[in-house]
This record gives sequence, structure tokens and C-alpha cells, in this order.
Amino acid sequence: MKNSFIVVTGAGSGIGRAVVLACAAKGARVAVLDVDESSAVSVASEAMAAGAPVAIALHCDVRSEESQSAAFDQLVSGQGLFDGVFANAGIEINAPLHTMTIEQWQKVIDVNLTGVFLTCKHALRHLVQSEAHASIVCSSSPSAFVGFAGGGNGAYASSKGGISALVRSTALDYAAAGIRVNGVVPGATDTPMMLVGVPVESQSEAIRQIREAATEQIPLGRLASPDEIAAAVVWLLSKDSSYVTGSNLVCDGGLMAKSANTF
Repeated sequence: MKNSFIVVTGAGSGIGRAVVLACAAKGARVAVLDVDESSAVSVASEAMAAGAPVAIALHCDVRSEESQSAAFDQLVSGQGLFDGVFANAGIEINAPLHTMTIEQWQKVIDVNLTGVFLTCKHALRHLVQSEAHASIVCSSSPSAFVGFAGGGNGAYASSKGGISALVRSTALDYAAAGIRVNGVVPGATDTPMMLVGVPVESQSEAIRQIREAATEQIPLGRLASPDEIAAAVVWLLSKDSSYVTGSNLVCDGGLMAKSANTF
């Protein structure tokens, strides 16, 4: 991966940040895209310290075609064509469907699904024009395949199910061009998203409860670290996975393999 050029959306924190730093440690040039530009700048600085020869921070609202198009054009103009893209930006809003507003639903779909579509579209636009090979990885979720016991996950699950379907169809469309498209399916990961919607004053107790539930429900008995998910993403981005396309790589500590039945 040394000297390759990797683009990551939603790179200002969590799994996106971990992927940037893992690529940087392998000597890759990295582009850190996030709607929070200050977070992107901070992660880019960390990436340089970790070994990246180049680390570019860009504001990018993945919901906006104009923002995505401009970001990819700027990156290609300045650094040349990229070797890998991690379409990772995402949000979570939980509510039972009968109480969820259309605005909440649309925001989740816009960021998680339309955002991934636009990232893939503008990455592919440059790759096809240049007849270049590359790897695109999209961030999915176990909720694309199974229901969550906690409930209220309809919008998020729908967006992630769409991503996994998009991965399969896009992989087939572009395989002949040498462009690989895969999904990564992270399980419960120790990132700020785990505490979405939890009041600040309640977060210590929420963290305790989350860790307790993970110990009981996840076969490996713990949450994933962002670095563990990043290792899977880096493998999919690299030439080590050169014969893998159209796949969803599950990294969930065994959660999806476990039946809820106790009889």
C-alpha cells in the first residue's frame, strides 16, 4: 500500500479515522473527507505523524452531489488518480417507524445510502475515464441482514441494506473494468456512534450497559475496536484481496452467526 492514494469519507472520527491512520502507517497518501472540516484537519495531522507522505483534509457533505464532485475533482487534480476509496460516512437515528418523522427518515437515507451512491458515482467517474483499476469499500452493517433486538432501527437498517445491495450490483457492473467493490460489515464497535442519542450526563452508565450487553450477546464477548475494523477495510482496499469483489466482509465478533433460539 506504500505510496498508494486512499480516499476516506466520514474520516473525522471512529472507523473512518482508524482506516486513515492504518493506511498512513503503511505509507499511503490519504485524503480525509468529513462534513466537520476541523475534525478532518485534525485527523490529517495525525495521519502525517503516523507516516503518510501526504494527508489532505477536505470538507465534504456526502449528501451533496456538488460537494462530492468538487472534492473528487480537487483530489485527482492535485494528487492524481486514487487507488482506493472507503465510502464510510454515516449517521444513526433510532425511533419506532410510527413516531419517526419524514425528516428523520430522509436524513438517514440521504447520508447513509445516497451519500455512498454519490461517493461511488464520482469515484467511478474518474476511474472509468482513466481506465484505471481500484478498490471501493462501502460501510454496511449487520442490520442489513438481521433485525436488532433493541428495535427502532428501521431507517438505519434500510439504508445499510441498500448499501449491501448496491455493493453487489456495482461490483458486477464494473468487474470487467478491473474495479472491485466490496462492503465491510462492522459489528458493535467502540466509537462515538455507539452513544448516539444518549444524554452526556448518562453516558458513563450507557457505556457500562453497552459493554455488559456486548459481553453477554457477542460470542467474542466484547466490542470491536475501530482498529480491528480498519484492518479488514485495509485488506479490502489492498491488492491482497485482488480476487474479492461483490462481497460483504462481516466483522462482528460472531454476532450474526449466533441464533437467538435457546432450544
